[in-house]
Amino acid sequence: MILFDAIFNQQSLDKVAVRFEQQQITYLDLREQTLSIARALSFLNVERGERVALLLNDSPEFFTSFIAICSYGAIAVPINMGLRPDEQRVILNDCTASVAIVEANLAEALLADQELPSLPAVVAVRRVEEKDFTTEARRTQRLHRENTQRSSSKKVWWLDELLTESESQTTPSFSPPAADQPAFIFYTSGSTGDPKGAVHRQADIFYTNETYCREVLKLRDGDRVFSSSRLPFSYGFGNAFSFPLLNGCTTILCREKPNAKVISRVFAEHKPTIFFGVPVIYRLLLDHHRDVAKLDSSSLRLCVSAGEALPAHLGEEIERTLGVEVLDGIGSTEMFHMWMSNHQGEVRYGSSGKLIAGYEARLLDPVGNSSPHGAEGNLWVKGSSAALGYWNKPEVTAATFVDGWVRTGDLYRQDVDGYWFHMGRSDDCFKSSGQWVSPVEVEGVLLTHDGVNRIAVVEDFDSNGLPCACAFVIKANSDDDNVELEQQLNKLAREKLPRFKQPRRYVFVNELPYTATGKIQRFILREGLRVSSSRFQVSN
Repeated sequence: MILFDAIFNQQSLDKVAVRFEQQQITYLDLREQTLSIARALSFLNVERGERVALLLNDSPEFFTSFIAICSYGAIAVPINMGLRPDEQRVILNDCTASVAIVEANLAEALLADQELPSLPAVVAVRRVEEKDFTTEARRTQRLHRENTQRSSSKKVWWLDELLTESESQTTPSFSPPAADQPAFIFYTSGSTGDPKGAVHRQADIFYTNETYCREVLKLRDGDRVFSSSRLPFSYGFGNAFSFPLLNGCTTILCREKPNAKVISRVFAEHKPTIFFGVPVIYRLLLDHHRDVAKLDSSSLRLCVSAGEALPAHLGEEIERTLGVEVLDGIGSTEMFHMWMSNHQGEVRYGSSGKLIAGYEARLLDPVGNSSPHGAEGNLWVKGSSAALGYWNKPEVTAATFVDGWVRTGDLYRQDVDGYWFHMGRSDDCFKSSGQWVSPVEVEGVLLTHDGVNRIAVVEDFDSNGLPCACAFVIKANSDDDNVELEQQLNKLAREKLPRFKQPRRYVFVNELPYTATGKIQRFILREGLRVSSSRFQVSN
């Protein structure tokens, strides 16, 4: 099936598809804009199989671009707007994007970047009247004029001008994709800390709609959904894009960073019936409800959590406060969305719920044998939404995708009632605020400080039971003041790392545990945090 037909040929086109700021955009509006972008892709001579990157805020332009790219036969590559420019460049070069559709304030930097040899065209989205342009947009406009007057290796277009220029272009035909034809790539840091692009088919979108969405969400006519997780993440994409659009519902999009104040306003103004978040967002909402202003949860019939395990006490507090159940579950970029979830009326807080129909799961011990019932093991999952593999990474693909099974990197156990419980990671990476943290990356930043001799970063948990980073530090000078050094390391982390990767705790020690081959035994450090802090000299 073609994504374009699945969305626009199966419901009334006069329904509201998107609420975006003060706009209400119908399915007919989306359809016409999608066809216009498909003509623009043809005008730009984008060939089937070429990658088209999306560096866009959650917006209608993201929707119409993604649908057009996949239906056209090219490959869409959404990129997280929260990444640093150098991290975005790595992904753009890895996927060898031929076109990037971007927010206006990013266009100039991309055009001037000499380390993007494969990016010949940039399409910039402007959202305000010319008289209201930001400084960045004015610079982009100037750059656009200059590019029309001189030869350049990269060309920039305003999206609206490109659509006008390509109006006379014949609308390309949308042919059904081959069974294993790549349609989009979602990048994840995964368990190594390096960006890996999980390659998915159009069929994977439909499969998760028929499994997780049908079984767990049970969308109704008139549902309005809002996701605090953004569209470049597979969790946010399913929540805000594929599930509502494939079922004729309304999705609420917000360009602003979804902090508690913004989400509270969305609740009050747009009245979502289903809200998707991650545990740290729910904690912030509860704090806002208690300390700032009460949340208007009157329209909600369901809340969903994923990204990392939801602590039992936090789930219970959310239900008491908002008056609706929170369905915690687990999914992955490799499987595109969730394969395990709690269900309405059957919630067991502290668990990831039960396996969803259409998926298989197994637990293996470290040598590959099945774990005894009730014992923890390495979780492998199987289902038809699995990625084709990682883009340009055959060795990592071979280690992760084995005979139809996908290694998740998570440790789980299953109880006698069929509920699954997350026991941690089988490698050293962990999630904080729903995003992967690579200890090696954090250590590399902190080791640039002259006051640090050696360092090891592991997963810790804050007072609410949410995962965060903890740094064990051996000082270069034992006479240095712990408090002062911690302040300096915090400042360095804030400058060099996104918030979710910044350590929340520093533990100053005289030695670190190593294996005979010289590898840090992080599990000993993690156990020390969980069992007792008396073994360590802890900074305040």
